[in-house]
Amino acid sequence: MGRYDDMDFTQLLALSDEEVVTHSYVRDIRLQSGRILALVTLDNDLDHTRPNTLGPRTMMEFDGVLVELAARASRGEIHGVAVTGKPYFLAAGADLSRVADIPSKAIARKLAELGHRSLGRLAELGVPSFVFINGLALGGGLEIALNAHYRTIDSSAAAIALPEVFLGLVPGWGGAYLLPNLIGIENALTVMLSNPLKNNRMLSAPEAHELGIADVMFGPGRFLEDSLAWADRVLGGVTVKRPHEPGKLERSVKWDVALNIARSTVEKRIGTVAVAPQAALRLLAAAKKGTRQEGFLREDDELAELISGDQFQASIYSFNLVQKRAKKPAGAPDPSLSAKITKVGVIGAGLMARQFALLFARRLRVPVVLTDIDQGRLDQALEYIHGEIDGLLAKGRIGHDDAGRVHALVSGTTDPNAFSDADWIIEAVFEELAVKQDVFARFEKIVPETAILATNTSSLSVSEIGAKLAHPERLVGFHFFNPVAVMPLIEVVRASQTNDPTLATAMSVAKQLKKTAVITADTPGFVVNRLLAKLLGEAMHAVDTGTDFEVVESALDSFGMPMGPFELLDLVGLKVGAHVLDTHHAAFPDRFFRSDNLHALADAGVLLTRDKKGHITGFDPRAKEIVSGGTTPLTAEELRLRVENGLADEIAHMLSDSVVGHPEDIDLCMILGAGWPFQMGGITPFLDRVGASERVNNKLFHDPPIRGVS
Repeated sequence: MGRYDDMDFTQLLALSDEEVVTHSYVRDIRLQSGRILALVTLDNDLDHTRPNTLGPRTMMEFDGVLVELAARASRGEIHGVAVTGKPYFLAAGADLSRVADIPSKAIARKLAELGHRSLGRLAELGVPSFVFINGLALGGGLEIALNAHYRTIDSSAAAIALPEVFLGLVPGWGGAYLLPNLIGIENALTVMLSNPLKNNRMLSAPEAHELGIADVMFGPGRFLEDSLAWADRVLGGVTVKRPHEPGKLERSVKWDVALNIARSTVEKRIGTVAVAPQAALRLLAAAKKGTRQEGFLREDDELAELISGDQFQASIYSFNLVQKRAKKPAGAPDPSLSAKITKVGVIGAGLMARQFALLFARRLRVPVVLTDIDQGRLDQALEYIHGEIDGLLAKGRIGHDDAGRVHALVSGTTDPNAFSDADWIIEAVFEELAVKQDVFARFEKIVPETAILATNTSSLSVSEIGAKLAHPERLVGFHFFNPVAVMPLIEVVRASQTNDPTLATAMSVAKQLKKTAVITADTPGFVVNRLLAKLLGEAMHAVDTGTDFEVVESALDSFGMPMGPFELLDLVGLKVGAHVLDTHHAAFPDRFFRSDNLHALADAGVLLTRDKKGHITGFDPRAKEIVSGGTTPLTAEELRLRVENGLADEIAHMLSDSVVGHPEDIDLCMILGAGWPFQMGGITPFLDRVGASERVNNKLFHDPPIRGVS
């Protein structure tokens, strides 16, 4: 590997003292032709649930094994080399357990260089190299395969992907150069950029084969045997055709066009604050020409910058929140206190009620009954639910038996007595205190004494909702986010009298629904809506005082949110947004703004303009006329500081008031419930990095702060 061969990696190895090493076990296999193929099997010697990972010690061992195999090849002892993994896994990519501890950009670069040295040897053994993708292959695991000359794949292999951009990185062990030169720029953009930005979408084995990542696919029954036989034919001279490999026309015309479209799409979707997508685009643009060695050097540069930067450190923090903290919710009662749910009752038949019914039926596999005073609305609700089920079936998301089962589980009736044997009742009625109070008081007399009552309120007091109940201890807040099937967060609200069995049951139900649950105190807006109300309230206050809509939008660009404040208002509905601001102003008049202008915009039904495809083109002139009249506009910089400081102040109040116990729980809520950017690490690390925490509270939320190194 030229310049990589004489590099010293001892500093990197010092960070891997606790690494679970994936070993490289070698055995010679005599093929049917009589040729000898050295088969390297990657195995961390743990049970089948722990994937192989690639840390510094693993790669040094792999590197040493390949050096020995290259020597054997030069002596004519072997005719080819193949790499595969232990059952179900090739490798899950780099071992990131200590990456956050890398002390400098120089050491970060060493990680990129070591990956290039060890994996890159697969192309320089002096004999053909193969990778038999027998299972999961993520990130560096897939890059092992890309560095080889040929690839086979098991048709049952799941989770094939380059997810690095999702984590604030880029494929930095050859993937960014090798992939587009193997499968073409459009396919590479899908794998490297589009899929990670679509909630880290993975490829199935047939999809990977179709894209050209693997040359051939075999069934799981004889995967190794068939792969060895195919390798023997290749060694014997069989030509391998690669239909997606880019030619001169693609490199001269299509390459740049595809990248320009991708840049525009990324900018429209997530803006330009996230650095990893921009780095990926740069690498893909450069990959159309130049040598493999030049491509690897570019990856070294980009990966060193990203690993040592703020956004990767923040992404690792976010990843640990979602993967670890979410599985051990703070303040959760003993799970053994939870009750089994055998039937669900949904009060209401509107859009949220319909989404609840479908989700509960699909996940809990118990009867779900909706009730409403209007039979016509119930009929519409059932028609919607059945249409959604049929849509899932048509897309292959569920099978025929599954679809039929869910169809049969959901029913609707105007008779509230259908709830007499339900043990979980959730309301989805109008967001008005008196309405919710009366609904629960009425149904409490019908349902069993052991039934749990859940409210989906987004801003009302759960304790006040239960004021008319004889047994308020069985009432819990269970706040979903829209769309219900997609958004992963549920805020489980413990009211003043909610008991442990009720709370434990709510947490158990959330888990069965495959949602992340965070327990919050009963306070206006809970976590997500309270902070969004702060942000949106400040945005509308700036408009009210004369700041242009466009200036407000630009002031908040640095937050990296998936949408600006006015697009968010348009999404949730102007009337709903005005109600949320009113509620928070009533609760905390000294810290939250309400907006008469927002009510006027809601009454007029105007804010944004859109083209025929629904893309935002600007602000409606009527909206600008409605909000005109303010005489003390803010600059973008003044507003940015005001919002940062306001959020830092509000979070300090929330922690002081024990809305949740820790900043990590606020970050988890904002990442999963508000789309706060993963690469920002949630909201509190961001406020630390921009100085707002110290400006307002004279201390950091995280000490030391979650940020990069020099």
